[in-house]
Amino acid sequence: MVGFEELRRPGGRAVELLAVAACYYAAARLGLLRQLTVEGAVVTPIWPPTGVAVAVLLILGLRCWPGITLGALFSVLSLTTPGPDVLGILFGNTAAPVCAALLLRRAGFRTDLSRLRDGLALVFLGALGAMLISATVGVGVLVLTDSVPMHSFWPVWLAWWVGDAMGVLLVTPLLLLLLRRVRRPLPLRRWKEATALAVVACALVPLAAHSSLSLLFLVYPLIIWAALRFQLVGSVLCALLTSVVATVAATDQVGAFAGLSRIEVMVKLQAFNGAMALTALLLSAVIIEQRNTRDSVEKACQELVEVLEHLTAGEAPPPRPQTEADDVDDRPWPTGTP
Repeated sequence: MVGFEELRRPGGRAVELLAVAACYYAAARLGLLRQLTVEGAVVTPIWPPTGVAVAVLLILGLRCWPGITLGALFSVLSLTTPGPDVLGILFGNTAAPVCAALLLRRAGFRTDLSRLRDGLALVFLGALGAMLISATVGVGVLVLTDSVPMHSFWPVWLAWWVGDAMGVLLVTPLLLLLLRRVRRPLPLRRWKEATALAVVACALVPLAAHSSLSLLFLVYPLIIWAALRFQLVGSVLCALLTSVVATVAATDQVGAFAGLSRIEVMVKLQAFNGAMALTALLLSAVIIEQRNTRDSVEKACQELVEVLEHLTAGEAPPPRPQTEADDVDDRPWPTGTP
């Protein structure tokens, strides 16, 4: 977070908010490249700005919410003329990411996604839970202003909610990964395996999505391979590639989505994207947590071996490095404490 200290100065505050708004708007333009029409309303299968907004709030803090509102305003104005429904949509698009960030902080979320509980929190609190706000407020405003008929509330609401949730599931982990520092470069053999994985993904994913035989299930071994060997980086990138290719095939109604109605296309695409993103995120979190546990056990065993070697040789064991817990324990008790 040290790199963001300069932005806290008075002049950098405006620059920070404008940068957040620009990122939000750019993500919105990307999301609008592929659209679906549900009950007369235009929705996006993946709405990347929600993922950008949640990541920004987790990284920079809640003070950036005006930038999210400004970016959402630019996005709405690029689609339609200002109306009474704009304020409601802006409120929903801002409140949902803010609520997601608050819920994640309350749950003790770590941005490195190194624990299973972090993956579960991002899925059920940040994506599926908080995005209920934007979908409910947004579609509710459209119904109240007669932009969407009342009988179309639930189909449009479902498409809106899933699109926002997919933005969080696919985009937020990727942006959080950009903050992680690479501890050491990958050895040559790992680069070879990463290249092989990328080549297989670029060949298999378009084939699975555009084949008339409905071969979308073939991407799951690819996601598992990426998660096992490259953890979150590999699985998130594979999931994002798969979701984008599947969205293109769905909006073009080709391959596995040929001959389906708009509602059927939306349901099939969102079910596939959701299941695939959940698999990638949660499997990676489990693998990372197990690996960290194994490393901790190996380190403890190594320290124990060193202590036993010194005791056997009749020497004093080496001093154990001080930790924060040790510093707390070494402090004198307050007066009157037994």
